[in-house]
Amino acid sequence: MTRTSFLFAASAALAVASGIALTTSARAQSGVVAQAIAAGTVGEQSDGYLGIAGSVSADVRAEVESINIKRRAAYTDLAGKRGVTVADVAAATGCQTLAARVKAGQAYRIGNGAWQTKGSGAIALPDYCATAG
Repeated sequence: MTRTSFLFAASAALAVASGIALTTSARAQSGVVAQAIAAGTVGEQSDGYLGIAGSVSADVRAEVESINIKRRAAYTDLAGKRGVTVADVAAATGCQTLAARVKAGQAYRIGNGAWQTKGSGAIALPDYCATAG
């Protein structure tokens, strides 16, 4: 299965996999992480994980790491069920998260690029996300 065709299939699977959707939701996270997201020092990445976009406390860093461990476990579970790689599941989730959950003023990063702040328009997603929406 190609990455593009997988992302389309994974996108549909993730739409019904509410457990993963809750795991990846920034609003479902702790108060310190929610505050850091609002402040733009923590943000979503196209790889499906949270990242540190600025200076944060050790507590925030530890919570981000904990969230990412939980996300990886959810991605690993779905990847095993679908017979695809963890990276592909994570990327499909990253596409959905960037498109649907990142709000204006929040930080995000695509690939290894620079951190950006979402404006009022849509985020210009990577090409492989084109079939995931």
